[in-house]
Amino acid sequence: MDPVAIVERANLECWSDEQVVQRVREGETALYEIIMRRHNQRLYRAARAILRDDAEAEDVLQDTYVRAYQHLDQFAGRAKFSTWLTRIAVHEALARVERRRRYEEIDANDSNGNGMLMLESRVPDPELQASRSEIAHLLEEGILALPEGYRTVLMLRDVEEMSTSEAADALDITEENVKVRLHRARALLRKELYARAGATTSAVFQFMAPRCDRVVKNVFQRISRP
Repeated sequence: MDPVAIVERANLECWSDEQVVQRVREGETALYEIIMRRHNQRLYRAARAILRDDAEAEDVLQDTYVRAYQHLDQFAGRAKFSTWLTRIAVHEALARVERRRRYEEIDANDSNGNGMLMLESRVPDPELQASRSEIAHLLEEGILALPEGYRTVLMLRDVEEMSTSEAADALDITEENVKVRLHRARALLRKELYARAGATTSAVFQFMAPRCDRVVKNVFQRISRP
């Protein structure tokens, strides 16, 4: 890469999301990659907490970035860009959960009332197995066992370290509701488990480099279509 380009790239990495977005709006589409690589981890964790499925969470990321790109002109700056992105991802993930529930109800009705539904596989893929410690793995299992509303709030607040107001904006609930759900979510996790793994929460639900590259590539292919 040209040394000048390297310096320019390094400077851009220091820019705020809003500054990068403005340049994307002005036609520098390639800079959208900076946005994606900055926020892949957070959006993946938020979607994964809701969907409990790696592949679907990755699909949500791609749909989120494509939708955000198509509606960049609607970003008004009233909230941080990262919060705006997270809200889009959360809504998309929740919509998928709702569609999944409807399909399961239809399948249950079509099975002559015996209600035999295929259970979701909980076998972690090799990439995740290799990336997390035993404590992080146990913490992930504990988080995934929480009810959906508590699980998502805990993921955004404790793992992603979003503020109460940012989480409230992303989830379209009140700050008081965020606080209540977070308190209850923490209470549901066993104290000794959370005490052991609390210092390593940033290691859970890692969105590894190959996945990050795949999302960036696929999003650019989609937004470059005529």
